[in-house]
Amino acid sequence: MTEQHEFTNHLINETSPYLLQHAHNPVDWYPWGVEAFTRAKKENKPVLLSIGYSACHWCHVMAHESFEDEEIAKLMNDLFVNIKVDREERPDLDQIYMNAVQMMTHHGGWPMTVFLTPDGVPFYGGTYFPPLDRYNMPGFPRVLISVAEAYRERPDDIAATSSSVLKELERISTTGGSVGSIEVETLDAAYVGLVRTYDSNNGGFGGAPKFPPSMSLEFLLRIHARYGKEEPLNIVRHTLTKMANGGIYDHLGGGFHRYSVDAKWLVPHFEKMLYDNALLSRLYLHYYQATGDENARRTAEGTLDYVLREMTSPNGGFYSTQDADSEGHEGKFFVWSIEEIRSALGADAELLITYYNVTRDGNFEGKNILNVTTALDDVAAKLGIDPATAHEKFERARRKLFELREQRVKADRDEKILTAWNGLMLASFAEAGAILNRTDYTDAARRNATFLLENLRHKGLLLRTYKDGQAKLNGYLEDYAFVIEAFVTLSETTVELRWLLEAISLTDRMIQEFWDEENGGFFFTGRSHEDLIVRSKDYFDNATPSGNSVAAAALLRLAVLTNNDDYRNRAVAILHEVADSARRYPNGFGYALAAADFYLSTPKEIAIVGDDRGVIGEFVREVWRNYLPNKVVASATAADNPDSSPVVLLHQRPAAGPATAYVCENYTCQAPSVSLEQLRHQLRT
Repeated sequence: MTEQHEFTNHLINETSPYLLQHAHNPVDWYPWGVEAFTRAKKENKPVLLSIGYSACHWCHVMAHESFEDEEIAKLMNDLFVNIKVDREERPDLDQIYMNAVQMMTHHGGWPMTVFLTPDGVPFYGGTYFPPLDRYNMPGFPRVLISVAEAYRERPDDIAATSSSVLKELERISTTGGSVGSIEVETLDAAYVGLVRTYDSNNGGFGGAPKFPPSMSLEFLLRIHARYGKEEPLNIVRHTLTKMANGGIYDHLGGGFHRYSVDAKWLVPHFEKMLYDNALLSRLYLHYYQATGDENARRTAEGTLDYVLREMTSPNGGFYSTQDADSEGHEGKFFVWSIEEIRSALGADAELLITYYNVTRDGNFEGKNILNVTTALDDVAAKLGIDPATAHEKFERARRKLFELREQRVKADRDEKILTAWNGLMLASFAEAGAILNRTDYTDAARRNATFLLENLRHKGLLLRTYKDGQAKLNGYLEDYAFVIEAFVTLSETTVELRWLLEAISLTDRMIQEFWDEENGGFFFTGRSHEDLIVRSKDYFDNATPSGNSVAAAALLRLAVLTNNDDYRNRAVAILHEVADSARRYPNGFGYALAAADFYLSTPKEIAIVGDDRGVIGEFVREVWRNYLPNKVVASATAADNPDSSPVVLLHQRPAAGPATAYVCENYTCQAPSVSLEQLRHQLRT
């Protein structure tokens, strides 16, 4: 039977799960578009723009308190034209209006509430507003009445404010910061700055709340590889261990939660984001390459297996997020009482209870977030259990507890498929397939790449989002950059040249659509995009890397593979743009710093050719066993016609037998390697 709803608004035909959550609010929500602004101009009403996302806890709180309240909804409908935006679908809008809110209030966050003129220019804003005055915050009804009154009675003030905000938005959208030189000193200064904020007790940087610093740690791994210093490696080791042992990691199901509300990585904000798990699984893989640490390998596999199990659609796309809340309570799905564990596990319970620090009082609202502070062998010794027996019992008990948890009501999952985030996850699966020799991971990467090309590319342009068979919205810079880098990686980890050719094609389109011919750097939106109040650029590596950072990294790799100076020059222009900022604020430029490290190195150029695709694949996996962050890899068989491809690194590489590897620098090569032992030796020199 069809569910009956008292209210239905203009969001009912959207595909975003977040927007559909609000389709039956009493608020007369519109999606972003011409219809809403046409009405605002016709009725001379200000626009109330609300931006959030499906896994946002406080977005749900404000929706329940205000948007589902009929009296508050009536105020909104009478005084404003109301627009709801999913920030994950429309990061262009989120970026512009978040800049405005931060300008006006000196802080930001979600839900974001912005008041606009009918031309879309902001004049007042904030984040979460309670339904009544509290916590020194004005109640939402009072804000609505005051803003509408100001718009109606003080139009000159509103015009002056909106003009001032627009000028400032235009100013900050033209450049990424002061231009500087790219030198090894840039890397050294950034390294010193990171160490200065390092939390030597708990790992990570700064205090609570703590977000996984995946990009900063990737940069520190590169510093270790560049200089052989132990300090950066120790920082990475300590932080990765603390995160993997903390409550931010899901010890039963794998994968990482968004962040920790404390400094110790114990109590997470329980939502799981695809991009976090993409970046972190890749980081743990790289640390495993560098050290052989089996705990890092297990964490990477646990995360990737979680994504395959929970976040992969039947068609090969990766879903976006899982909510923090289930059955109306944050974290309910993940936490345990001591009685639940004893009832479930019987005689094996004490092993898990001790290992995971489970207590009667709990560590989170009377329940327990599983976390580790003592090695399993030490727990076994304390309980008088043989270590081998303890490991066997532990794995059996852990699986049983996971299966019991699977019977609980799960948090909602946002099943929209975002191109950029899929690119991040694709790259991690591609690398994992080669590093761990897991064909299932390689298959997941290949299926995802095929899905993206078949469903999210239209007439040569990438689209942003896919849900329920419908792809829509022009792709942003990050969609192109992340997918380009992922396709380069997929080609480098398989003997499949086609992905590299697709990456080159998308790169040329990205330059055509997004490059700023006047000032350099890439705009966030393309030439084919709708006109917004400003056309912004983003250089800051935040929760996800900036499109410019990833574009620079991908262009540098492609420049070496194809000997294309134009690619190299554009990448260098981006790095010059962020150099001074990266020196001063290294925590915000981790990915850009990694790209700068590549630029300032002499990358290994590895070409592998032959007549046996399987043997060539063995050579490729040998390359990926090593932590060589500054390398490019190209492989092909004679059937791929490598001499006629744009991949110059493959040109005129004669093959001797099933596989031959050429390890080169600046296109000058060592003697050809025809055995894995020879290749292994050359990669070390």
